[in-house]
Amino acid sequence: MLSPARSAAFDILLKVEQQKAYASELLNSARLAHLSSADRALCTELVMGVLRWQSRLDHTLADLVSKPVAKLDPEVLLALRLAVYQIMFLQRIPAHASVNDSVELVKRKRKRSAAPFVNAVLRKLAANPISAEPVLAPGPTTVPDLVQIYAHPLWLVDRWAVRYGLERAAAICAYDQKVPPTSIRLLDPSAERELMGAGIEISPGLLMQSARRIVAGDVTSTTAFRDGRITIQDEGSQLVAHVVAAGNRILDCCAAPGGKTILLAARNPNAQVIAAELHPQRASAMQARVAHLSSSLAVRDRIRIVAADVTRLPFATSFDSILADVPCSGTGTLARHPEIKWRLTLDDLADLHSRQISILTSALDRLSPGGCLLYCSCSLEPEENEEVVREVLRQKPDFRLVDCKPELTRLRQSGELIWPDLDSLLDGSSVRTFPGIHPCDGFFAAMIMMPSVRQR
Repeated sequence: MLSPARSAAFDILLKVEQQKAYASELLNSARLAHLSSADRALCTELVMGVLRWQSRLDHTLADLVSKPVAKLDPEVLLALRLAVYQIMFLQRIPAHASVNDSVELVKRKRKRSAAPFVNAVLRKLAANPISAEPVLAPGPTTVPDLVQIYAHPLWLVDRWAVRYGLERAAAICAYDQKVPPTSIRLLDPSAERELMGAGIEISPGLLMQSARRIVAGDVTSTTAFRDGRITIQDEGSQLVAHVVAAGNRILDCCAAPGGKTILLAARNPNAQVIAAELHPQRASAMQARVAHLSSSLAVRDRIRIVAADVTRLPFATSFDSILADVPCSGTGTLARHPEIKWRLTLDDLADLHSRQISILTSALDRLSPGGCLLYCSCSLEPEENEEVVREVLRQKPDFRLVDCKPELTRLRQSGELIWPDLDSLLDGSSVRTFPGIHPCDGFFAAMIMMPSVRQR
């Protein structure tokens, strides 16, 4: 009988490959509701493992098949990758189970003629399994070493090495290949005891004082999560939300899924927060999330969600604080979204750059005199970060870049920021976090202010 976990994993990987879907969204969708908790865990392990290690799996397959791996039918290639991943990385699973299920998956997709080929290739590997340990050769590490060992595209690792240095590039690559921690934000401090009472094992945050890390247990099944008294949010994302200037009229551009919006409302108890989201479906999901927030948080009535393009907002309001958390490549989140590294191209960065320029320019037009905007992304790429800010400020000389260090210092003095090395979080005047260097995803944030009186 075909394993439900392997069957679901195969279907998700096929959607990721053919429809450019995101694995994390599919893994958290209702389509997996029929799986047991054990099968759901295995499905997640298989999907994320295959995506993280895809190039290493294909390199292994290249030595086992007579034609180029890229020329294999997608269904055949994915069935092979699934089994190769299990044989190389999941020794607890009997090889014969992995092989048999991959053969059955090929048959199920009406590729019966390929079944003997898949069976022969995988039995050859099972008879002589290859170690999956990512061991670097003695001597100086090179970019090709990192590409091969940590399964990343050459062009991406090369640009990180040039921009940030080889040691930092290696730390990023290594972090991307691990299961990232699930971090939560305590909007209601009393929720912590409730979580522990529900059997959730937690540990303190490493970057933010009000963050907690989930060690064991399903936090999404708790009342505290359903009521919105806690929110799942990476610690780097929490830091960015804390750097946003206080205000009474706050605009959150590109707001979904809403974690930063809720935090902004909680941090500014007298503020009205308008959250703009381009995609109506995501705006509706965000509206439902806000509606379910506990009334004790006193934020529901102060958040207004608008399904609109931030470059064409349907109102003329100006704001004294704006968060422009722009759509980006997400290269700072590859541990959570490994499929990104296999589909991203340099042309994509150019397209994103143009879109980010448009969003930041429009957002600045909504800033009140004396107001402050925080531009941020979860990308490591300069085209999406400092180059966007630099280009927009050339076009808008009335605005000026503000040093973020005083704000980080304030957060340290208040006890909210607990990371010991403050300077490591700064790149010039901007905030920057790196996976593998900091205990979070990679983020960039720059603060821009509009003077109270425009210069002539």
